[in-house]
Amino acid sequence: MNAVVVHTRAQILELVRFPGFTIGTLAFPTIVFALFGLPRAGMHPEILLASYAAFGVLGVGFFQFGVSGAIERGTPWQAWVRTLPLRPIVRIAARVLAALVFTIASVAVVVTTALATTSASLSPLEWVRMLTALLLGSIPFVLLGLAIAYWASPKSALPVANILYMLLAYAGGLWTGPTDLPHAVATVSPYTPARQWGDVLWPAVTGSPWRASHWLLLGAYAIAFGAVAAWGLARDELLRFR
Repeated sequence: MNAVVVHTRAQILELVRFPGFTIGTLAFPTIVFALFGLPRAGMHPEILLASYAAFGVLGVGFFQFGVSGAIERGTPWQAWVRTLPLRPIVRIAARVLAALVFTIASVAVVVTTALATTSASLSPLEWVRMLTALLLGSIPFVLLGLAIAYWASPKSALPVANILYMLLAYAGGLWTGPTDLPHAVATVSPYTPARQWGDVLWPAVTGSPWRASHWLLLGAYAIAFGAVAAWGLARDELLRFR
């Protein structure tokens, strides 16, 4: 069996057996949608559908790449795996594919709930644009999750990821939409990466054109978070394997 397939299967089984991850990525976004999104869904249901789909993807980035990565980094099993005659790309590809499985599941649960409980409706083109924005817009947050994995200890990774997850989602308007934020939060919201993600998601489901500036800012965040993650990886390699 292909090494990538074997490692992907192992990743998925490991995560399924970790209730904190499964609940956090599959159930929690839908629960938050029911509590905070559904009461506001009357005026702009499509915006909230896209927002909570992004909230679910954000959880996968933080908890799989961040928390799970930090916990694995401190285990003898992971140290042994890194001695196997496998190219690093195999482990990376397996983690990405496992994340894709949980991302699809998380988005499917949120979208199904939103379609069943609101009047949200998207055209085929809007679905394509939303999925494109979800996929490309998630890259900075995956890299931020990797930064958490390499800079946080196994014990501190979960609280760090939880705090960032909640703060970024709320400040970015993913819980309420861009127009319902308190004034103080709305002032800082445009400078957060989650808001930039929202600013490419919301036009996707409302038929509005994308603005290049939002994509460029997401790219800048991706570069910054990627640099921090790469620095953490190099530091970890130096401290633990040399």
